[in-house]
Amino acid sequence: MSAIALFPRVLLLTGALALAACGKQAPDEGPARPAMVVQAGAADANLSVYAGEVRAQFEPALAFRIGGKISRRLVDVGELVKKGQPLAELDAADVGLQLEAARAQLASAESDLGLATSELERYKSLLDRQLVSKSLYDARVSAKQAAEARVRQAQAEARVSGNQAAYAVLRAPADGVIAQRLAEAGQVVAAGQTVFVLAEEGQREVAISVPEQSAALFTPGREMAVELWSQPGKQFPARLREIAPAADSQARTFAARVSFDPGAVRTEIGQSARVFALQQGERGLAVPLPALSEKDGKPALWVVDPVKSTVSLRPVVVGAYGETQVPVLSGLEPGEWVVAAGVHLLLRTRRSPSRSWWCVPTGRAPRPRKWPVRSPTASRRK
Repeated sequence: MSAIALFPRVLLLTGALALAACGKQAPDEGPARPAMVVQAGAADANLSVYAGEVRAQFEPALAFRIGGKISRRLVDVGELVKKGQPLAELDAADVGLQLEAARAQLASAESDLGLATSELERYKSLLDRQLVSKSLYDARVSAKQAAEARVRQAQAEARVSGNQAAYAVLRAPADGVIAQRLAEAGQVVAAGQTVFVLAEEGQREVAISVPEQSAALFTPGREMAVELWSQPGKQFPARLREIAPAADSQARTFAARVSFDPGAVRTEIGQSARVFALQQGERGLAVPLPALSEKDGKPALWVVDPVKSTVSLRPVVVGAYGETQVPVLSGLEPGEWVVAAGVHLLLRTRRSPSRSWWCVPTGRAPRPRKWPVRSPTASRRK
């Protein structure tokens, strides 16, 4: 970025004269007005910074597989849990009764199978002595097979009831920390309703929001860097793991996850972090943030014409905003000068079918170089 140049200051005699310069009584040729300008140059590495939050790569929502009333909640937010550790329990009275009924049905089916087996053995002995017909023997064979099938059915139902009873206790599927609690003891929950959110131990990521104009540049696998607020000045290598295919309906940004390896540095869920991304697709020019104005709701810059010593408002296309500057993707040529400060004070005071009058207020400013500029479209009185 080139050094800032300062156009010469013109002392306004009185407030009345300043108002006259802005009103209908415009001078024949607007006097030179001071303005701070900057020459558009290459962006400083085009490095974008995104604020984010440390999250776990895997954050499963934990829920009971059956509905019921929560009788006990055993953990709270922020607690470390181990795999298989109970987290909450449902009132198991109903599922216990269902389990007893299933076991009773299994016992009845097994008893019927025993009777069918004995009957088949007796009929086989009678058939060998030709005391019963073959059809009666076949009926007993069929009865035994049906009894065996009922036993298998009862066994399956008993296992299901046993599982239902086990589902009354919600257990941690992996080691981690409880990130959220969404239910309380005494609450009736449905099957699948989230009770806890578990942040699993292991890989850590930073969740960021990417603006629309930069979303196309963020592809999975892109290399980045992460800096934790607790470790200022120390950056960790990172890469973009995923980015949402659709923008958030309210913020109009794309949610992204950046994986990083903190090494021996312990990171906690919820820590603040910054993600640094080199805007490879936004190479080119950049201007200071105060130079940016707007025209018809779109970004614009006041561009200086050094030959005529005038300025004009020109629409431009900008990239992702940086901390001190913004990249200009199109609408500005290298080496052109733009007004760097006070663009909000360039006011149109009157418009007529043939000409407009402009007022460029000035103030004190540093001194590097001097260059006179006249009001944009100052004209002679009719």
